[in-house]
Amino acid sequence: MRMSQLLMPTLRETPAEAEIVSHQLLLRAGYIRRSSAGIYHYLPLAHRVLQKIMAIVREEMNKAGGQEILMPIVQPAELWQESGRWQVYGDELFRLKDRHDRDFCLSPTHEEIVTDLVRSTVRSYRDLPLSVYQIANKYRDERRPRFGLMRGREFIMKDQYSFDRDEAGLDQAYQTMYEAYKRVFTRCGLTFRPVEADAGAIGGAGGTHEFMVLAESGEASLVYCDACDYAANVEKAECQAPALAENVTEFPLEKKSTPGQKTIEQVAAFLAVAPATTIKTLVYRADDQLVMVLVRGDRELNEIKLGNLLGCLELRMATDVECQEAQLGPVGFLGPIGVQAVSIYADQEVMALTDAVVGANETDMHWVHVLPGRDFSVTAVADLRMIEVGEPCPACGAPLQAARGIEVGQVFKLGTKYSKALGCTYLDEKGQENPMVMGCYGIGVSRTMAATVEQNYDEHGIIWPLAIAPFGVVVVPVSNKDEGQMAAAQEIYEQLKLSGWDVLLDDRAERPGVKFKDADLIGIPLRVTVGNKLASDGVVELKVRKTGEQFLLQREEVLSKINALRQQLAPTE
Repeated sequence: MRMSQLLMPTLRETPAEAEIVSHQLLLRAGYIRRSSAGIYHYLPLAHRVLQKIMAIVREEMNKAGGQEILMPIVQPAELWQESGRWQVYGDELFRLKDRHDRDFCLSPTHEEIVTDLVRSTVRSYRDLPLSVYQIANKYRDERRPRFGLMRGREFIMKDQYSFDRDEAGLDQAYQTMYEAYKRVFTRCGLTFRPVEADAGAIGGAGGTHEFMVLAESGEASLVYCDACDYAANVEKAECQAPALAENVTEFPLEKKSTPGQKTIEQVAAFLAVAPATTIKTLVYRADDQLVMVLVRGDRELNEIKLGNLLGCLELRMATDVECQEAQLGPVGFLGPIGVQAVSIYADQEVMALTDAVVGANETDMHWVHVLPGRDFSVTAVADLRMIEVGEPCPACGAPLQAARGIEVGQVFKLGTKYSKALGCTYLDEKGQENPMVMGCYGIGVSRTMAATVEQNYDEHGIIWPLAIAPFGVVVVPVSNKDEGQMAAAQEIYEQLKLSGWDVLLDDRAERPGVKFKDADLIGIPLRVTVGNKLASDGVVELKVRKTGEQFLLQREEVLSKINALRQQLAPTE
């Protein structure tokens, strides 16, 4: 490709709307342009990167037994109503009507429609296992699209679905896809971690793992263990239950005046106690009922764990008015003692306290010397809090480390959630009907491109891993008016093309500095500069974008050196 013919509208200034590095650089380097909030054009450079990511994905999915199909983007509401997700999915679902006033949606995901496809085409155990996938656009009406390609309303995704006879078949399919995903992200040149995660709106009673690209700009927090392979999203990470104290010294319950002291910090300071000895009382609305939740004062509630425990579709903090109507006492002085109007759920650490402080459900009053179990009872005890750095690993006990990550893929064990709801069954050897056991597996293709930039850049621009770079090499003649330089650059360009390289020739009538800055900005891994040393010494310069290494080479050495560097720059699996 000649750069003079390439649609590559680079920018010298960072656009005001760009918040994170990938958004800034993909705009500045001419990869994307905004169409509307959360929706982008992919220009030629971006399209080439996406195609290379897709090629890696296709190779690995095909190798893992997947068959590529293409399903409709517009889906009938009836399927979503049949699965029960038409209302559950909420406002993120793009809903529309056709001219006959029938309801449809734009696909945010394809569990319903692929299950409908399979139930209408597969009947016998002989047709299982089955694994199908597609690479297509998805649509989610994000309330506040942000961070460029990270959280948009339209994005490109690979979604795959497996259908098996039983749980053993699903386990095998899940492990196959887990390993395939590791190969995909390794081949893309990314530093990543598979982490245990929550299934969210996709659902399913089985396990799920997210594949996180490690980056400081990541929206997700995760913990991991250096001593073993354990890693989990903080929403999923298990907290170990504390040991219960023996031979507890009991003190009589006592009510104390705490005027104006509402927060844990204020109460602890006023009563001269540690925050870890206080109990934080929270009230939530879970679907149509209020619940009271207790965690230790120095901890944070994990709403994902609470929602999973309650099995509710909607979970939010109760309002002050709702608390008053339930006669639970004033916010800031809430507590579980004497409460019978609502169910009470406690984190496991709360029940290990032996001399605690909690609100008295009266303005400016708290109970002290509280002993859980003696002074109040609860509906259930569970792990309900957020894990913290340094806590013991649930797998081996070593201290946990923290990192931030960008989710680029997730694998789910769906089980029979959708097959039972939609009647997707098969006949076994005895002619008996059984629900198929399903898994689903997604990769955010456009998000993977953005995540790669978040992990690979410097002050000059993007640094693409060779495997997914739009071009592997850029050939830069310093002066397009020098016939010798242009002839040598053209010769090197043609040689590289014949050897299978994606190569870009900067034949523009620009100053050398502009050409070098653009090459660094768009992130081409290798740059061949044909300059004045060609005439004086017969040599050209080869530079590695990632390391800054430079090599002075004879013209005839360029191809062999670049081919050798291909092996060095390729990720090792």
